[in-house]
Amino acid sequence: MRSTAPPAPPDTLDVRHLTVAYGRSVHALHGVSLHVPPGRIVALLGANGAGKSTLLRAVSGTLPLHNGAVEGGSIAFGPTVLTGRDPAAAVAAGVVQVPEGRRVFAALTVEENLRAGQLGTARRSRAEARATAERVYGLFPVLAERRHQAAGLLSGGEQQMLAMGRALMARPRLLLLDEPSLGLAPQVVRRIAETVREVHRQGTGVLVVEQNAALALELADHACVLENGRVRLEGPAGELSRTDEVRRLYLGEEPGSENGPAAAEVRELARWAG
Repeated sequence: MRSTAPPAPPDTLDVRHLTVAYGRSVHALHGVSLHVPPGRIVALLGANGAGKSTLLRAVSGTLPLHNGAVEGGSIAFGPTVLTGRDPAAAVAAGVVQVPEGRRVFAALTVEENLRAGQLGTARRSRAEARATAERVYGLFPVLAERRHQAAGLLSGGEQQMLAMGRALMARPRLLLLDEPSLGLAPQVVRRIAETVREVHRQGTGVLVVEQNAALALELADHACVLENGRVRLEGPAGELSRTDEVRRLYLGEEPGSENGPAAAEVRELARWAG
């Protein structure tokens, strides 16, 4: 499927009226539109089954791996139309996904996993490849310490760092993160969040799906709430975090409360994130 929509500006993700189905009867997205400007962090919120991961799969070209297909609408990253394209086309355009559940190559070492992240990208010199790897090791020093260790022997948090590092080896201009904090201890979540902020500061855009709404809203510039495959709310993350509906449904707070668990978490995130 191809779109006749005008191209988006460079490094902008432009999703327009996207409809996605699994099989012939299960429609996961219904006319969803989403805009990620260059170098911004946009968060996708919503309950399980709202369509968040489906949207990431449509952008990254991995929908067919899950028996899904785009039935309408368009996806573009800058001038490149990604509607119906395969993952290689997305990576070549500068869009790389970190899937939910980490999915590292357990039998390969940390170093070999990182090298695998460059497969399918434009050929680089050895010096460029080393410089990219050193950037990743700078973001995740624990990976440098364990570079010769099998990935399957890493902790869950270290595997999440490796999955992100592997994606960064492709030097993406837009990073897709699917539930990066899932199942991780709070201190590891803070480390992952710090890295997302640093990647953002270095100029990479981020589209993040995250069940931890307090974390997502603290990280993001803009947020979009999906419900049953449709956009329910969207706007600046700070504004959405103050709406009664988001505070009640996603932050576990009653309107007017400044002392709920999510409010405390946001204050703590703000403290360590600066």
